[in-house]
Amino acid sequence: MDKRDCIFAYASIMLLLVLFASCRSTRLLEDGQKLVTKATIEGIHPQFEEQASAYIPRDIRPNSRINLFIYNLANARNGRYRTEKIRNVGEPPHLLDSALVDFSAQQISRYLLSKGYFNAQVASDIVVKGKRAHIYFHVRPGEPFTLRNVDVAIADDQLAKLYDERKASFSRIRPGVRYDADSLVAEREHIYHLMRQQGYYDYLRQYMRVDVDSGLHSNQADLRIVVDNPDDRTEHTKFIIDSSFVVIRHSREDLNRPQPNATTLPESLYFADYTGRFRPAPIERYLFHRRGDTYNVDMENLTYDRLYELNGFRSVKISYAKVDSNRLNVYYELVPRPYMGNQIEGEYTFNAGMSGFNVGNTFTHRNLFGGLEQLEVKLRYGVLFDSRLSGNLFDRVFNNDFQAGINITVPRLIIPFAIPPVGKNGLPRTIFSANIQAFDQFQTYSNRYFSGTLSYNWFDTRYKQHSLTPLVLEYRYGRLNSEFAQRLIEHDFLLYVRSNNRAYFGLGSQYAYTVNAIRLSRLEDFVYFRGALDLSGNLLALAGEVIDFKENIDGEKELLGVPYLQYAKVETDLRYYRYLGGDRQLVFRFNPGIAVPYGNNSSLLIFEKSFFGGGMNGIRAWQARTLGPGSYNREVLDPDLRLNLRNLDQLGEIKLEGNVEYRFKLVNDVFGAKLKAAAFADFGNIWRIRENELNPGGEFHVDKFFGQLALGAGAGLRFDLDYFVVRLDAGIKVRDPQFDGTKRWVISEFFNNRAFKERYRVTNAPDRYNFIQYNFGIGMPF
Repeated sequence: MDKRDCIFAYASIMLLLVLFASCRSTRLLEDGQKLVTKATIEGIHPQFEEQASAYIPRDIRPNSRINLFIYNLANARNGRYRTEKIRNVGEPPHLLDSALVDFSAQQISRYLLSKGYFNAQVASDIVVKGKRAHIYFHVRPGEPFTLRNVDVAIADDQLAKLYDERKASFSRIRPGVRYDADSLVAEREHIYHLMRQQGYYDYLRQYMRVDVDSGLHSNQADLRIVVDNPDDRTEHTKFIIDSSFVVIRHSREDLNRPQPNATTLPESLYFADYTGRFRPAPIERYLFHRRGDTYNVDMENLTYDRLYELNGFRSVKISYAKVDSNRLNVYYELVPRPYMGNQIEGEYTFNAGMSGFNVGNTFTHRNLFGGLEQLEVKLRYGVLFDSRLSGNLFDRVFNNDFQAGINITVPRLIIPFAIPPVGKNGLPRTIFSANIQAFDQFQTYSNRYFSGTLSYNWFDTRYKQHSLTPLVLEYRYGRLNSEFAQRLIEHDFLLYVRSNNRAYFGLGSQYAYTVNAIRLSRLEDFVYFRGALDLSGNLLALAGEVIDFKENIDGEKELLGVPYLQYAKVETDLRYYRYLGGDRQLVFRFNPGIAVPYGNNSSLLIFEKSFFGGGMNGIRAWQARTLGPGSYNREVLDPDLRLNLRNLDQLGEIKLEGNVEYRFKLVNDVFGAKLKAAAFADFGNIWRIRENELNPGGEFHVDKFFGQLALGAGAGLRFDLDYFVVRLDAGIKVRDPQFDGTKRWVISEFFNNRAFKERYRVTNAPDRYNFIQYNFGIGMPF
């Protein structure tokens, strides 16, 4: 039995143990105790069933079998539950409590009353079988009451006029609809927010009250909404902003200066900085209440959002004080975050004799020049080991990748001309970035890459984000191992040698448009979209029409002694997130892309701009850079080249990828984290635009691409620690396009894989075939 069979056998045994233990989950109970195994509400409309079920206390809802199994395993002693030193894991048994059953029936009845079922009756029934109890709630809802007349009486004429003008946009209270207490609560909240938007700072929710007359015939009710004036006034007061005061101080008093740096700005803005580290202007830019403005709760909330987005303050508090009968002073109390921070992250991957890790470190300074500019210094190192290489651990390094980057983010758009303010929908940013990369692969290839960019990020609306990078400078120096290059030439891969054994210079621009990125952490229905365009070399090509650039032996024009890049790349990411209630979510993702080299370097797209298949965020049954292109099978390579070219030959200019993932929660508390899970299916591949000597069968054809789609499926665990997620995924290859015909359905060989792997080893050595790819990392895949 090989490793794969062992894992499957162990998983099967564990599943049987869980099922067996769940069937005997009452064995630890004492006499007279009954385990609740069912709690059902009958006779209720499906529209209200889920909400009504929430009124059944958790203590008498059926346990999760897995959670109860974990609790029993940890807290069983001598055939009974522990009475001391109880381990807080899993979920204790939910035992029958008749008092809670009666309480639940009353709560369900009250809930139905709030939904207009004034004559609803709820009875409970308990069926005991051994040490198990089934609870049934029998509902006789009766006919719901509908509204006959709706009367709104607002004492203040100005408020009444405002309500009449705006009610069509939010009110659900009208004759003919079913009575619903939740709709009345929503109506009160809408009126409260409307008044606070329009300057009525003193308006309270309690000013609205509701009278209901349900003593009518034909299940109808009359409704009267009343909005009173303050006790001591005949109308509500609209407030105007007078002066603003900003105070910045550390929470630890010993860190503050005895006297603040005091500054007065136009429009009665007063700054007092007890830290001595902040300039007023970058903060003043995102204070949206100004002198003379009408008080607006939306502007208050917007100020909160932007000040927190600046990423420099741990605490933001906004308060008001009345200057006279209708004027307010605004007070901002800001507590800075630590100016510097450091974060370490990593991931581990292994498959087919190749294993490795990536580790990264990010140093952050949150107030570099006193204007909440953020400095990030990122270092990242990745290494991949090959167990087939001889020698000690360091001799088995197959490739290693070192990256370093510096980003400076300024919280505004630095441009040479005036534009209207763009901060109301999101924090605008100007980002200066520089990155270097050093990549080396064993006896094969080395690459040195530098890039420098200037980017602008801003929001068109709250949910629509633009990212424009007008300046992208790139320099790449690639060098093939001389012996390896000679072997490639001997096998007629001269084009590959010419395209990779040289340096390039790039001057281009990029643009990305994103919709609903801020919703990615929410459990709701929405569509996410991101489209990205990357262009390079067009300005230099235009300049080449009037400037006599030097040409190399391949006919490519050179700048600073190296050819310049010219290509166009487009990629989109479209997702649909469907919320299924609780912690359940279904995600559909479609991710196509195409990159076209042309003009000055039309022969082959450079390594850094090419697409690759597989990876922990893509088609997870394949390790990154081990899928495709097309139906390309590495058995066509000479065995001497196969190992050296690994991760370098499976690239493409066309990408098509899709994913379906179902997410749900397993256990609410495991060592302080929520244990969640996912089941997924991934499909896709990459292709060459045109035939390439390195990848036979790798080019894209409309009549063949569908049959060349790879298919993987699997499951994963997510440890949700709120501030980040630790993820472990296992993907199983179902359909592998490198084979022919029905042999592509490799899942048929899953339970008889020894002979299959041996045949693959003979044709593709030193490559190995693994049906399962494990991925461990930080964050969600998408």
